[in-house]
Amino acid sequence: MAGKRKNNPAGSTNSYRGDVLRVLGALKVATTDQIQRIGAPHLTFRHADKETPSKRKQARTASHTAALSDMRGHGLSENGGSTETGDALRNLTPKGLLAASYELNRPAGEMGSTARGAGSSGASHPMAVNETVIAMLRPKPNMARLAVDPPHVQAAAQAAVDSPDGIGTIASYWTEVSLPATGTWNAPGKGGAQADIVLTAPQDGVPLLFIEVDNCHETAEELADKLEKYARFFKRKVKDTDGTERPMWRTRWTVPEGRYGDAPHPPVLLVFNRIGERNPNLTVPRLQELTRHLWQGERLPGGHHLYDRKIPIIAVGLNQLREHGPAGPVFARFGRSGPQTLLEAIGNPRLEAAQAREAGEAKARAAAYQAEVRRAAREHDAKQAAEREARRPVCTGCGARFTDARWEAVQPKDWGAAKDSHPQLCDTCKRAAVAAAQERQEPVRGEAGSDDFWPAPERPVCTECGAAFTDERWKATKRVGWTASPAKNPSLCGDCDQRFEDLDRAWGVSPRQEERDQEQEPAVPEQKTTGWLSRLRR
Repeated sequence: MAGKRKNNPAGSTNSYRGDVLRVLGALKVATTDQIQRIGAPHLTFRHADKETPSKRKQARTASHTAALSDMRGHGLSENGGSTETGDALRNLTPKGLLAASYELNRPAGEMGSTARGAGSSGASHPMAVNETVIAMLRPKPNMARLAVDPPHVQAAAQAAVDSPDGIGTIASYWTEVSLPATGTWNAPGKGGAQADIVLTAPQDGVPLLFIEVDNCHETAEELADKLEKYARFFKRKVKDTDGTERPMWRTRWTVPEGRYGDAPHPPVLLVFNRIGERNPNLTVPRLQELTRHLWQGERLPGGHHLYDRKIPIIAVGLNQLREHGPAGPVFARFGRSGPQTLLEAIGNPRLEAAQAREAGEAKARAAAYQAEVRRAAREHDAKQAAEREARRPVCTGCGARFTDARWEAVQPKDWGAAKDSHPQLCDTCKRAAVAAAQERQEPVRGEAGSDDFWPAPERPVCTECGAAFTDERWKATKRVGWTASPAKNPSLCGDCDQRFEDLDRAWGVSPRQEERDQEQEPAVPEQKTTGWLSRLRR
């Protein structure tokens, strides 16, 4: 603790010194009050119960005053005069700007100057610029840092938290940025402009916005001349690192490419702070006429405009901006009637609405086309299904249509594959036919028996009486392999065969008995021949 006091005798903390670096790094010159309102807005509510405004201001800025005192001892900051109201101005030294570049995560070459001497004339313009940044930023208090404060303090802070948000963080803002029409970024030539504020907050819908603050001292002609310099800068093209020629401002800031036929220049916001003798209500109409060629778009049949290579110019009063913030409908874009929010003013809501309508119509047409394709596909599938049903086989037994599986089973097979035994019958009728054949021990047509070589095509019929063979007679007369039937009369049924046997017996000898007798008779010996023929043989 003693070491900390020795390095920072005013007792400042890293947090408050970081606030000073970030705020002064972005704004270049500011009062302690402005640093506190941006860096630690919760202090505004904590000390709201002080008796006088002076005591409240002293209490809420004490921490940052201590930080500035310690930083001045380290050679990081210095006093830069005072405002017209007597508030001390603070700015960073070159060493402080280098330290601020780390806090803002910004290249040191883009930090700008130290703003020394800004307070020699009261710094009315820098103060208006700072107030514009605060009004755009609308810093919200950190409720966690008010956890032990009284309920009325927390309620007031919560109301600020619930109010419309601002745009970006302090790191989103640059001040006093040169826009060279000639020369380079680091050494701008003559004829260029210098933007009071450059805002880059793509996370909040503002990728790039140039802000000019006028204390109502400049005439419409002077403001028009400044906008002409903006146009000259926007039109300037240089070769990028890849050798491609593109607008110079795109080599420093990243902005989405415009749509085909509508690629406007970055918008410019004019903020009027009514402390001078000029009346902005009279200045703005005159300025619109003088700069019409810079901002007027091309009207299309759909009621919207294209602003290709045009500058969106918007005007607002600082008091209205403080009260309503960027989300309030207080911004007037040149060429449009009625106030808008900032995002509406810098954008093209009518074009977006027209494109949304076109996209919706295109989506509806695509949906209708897909519906028509699906309907045609359903009709085609239904027609094919009907044609297929018309070809579906019908069972010759019961008249029922085949199932898909049965239809597939009876289709012609490859060479050598087994064929279905009843291709004209459905599954039920086939099972019944097979069961009936098994009960009669009738071989199924097309299937060989265990002792058959060629299957019998149908039940034999007696050639004598025409009666069908019984199962026993059919089996008795069946051929075995290539051999003939073992029955004597295989073409006769059992009754006719028996009748023929009876007739044979009636005539005396049964043919079968005759065969047995012949087999049992002894062989007759060969007789010797005599006579002259035998003698000749000798």
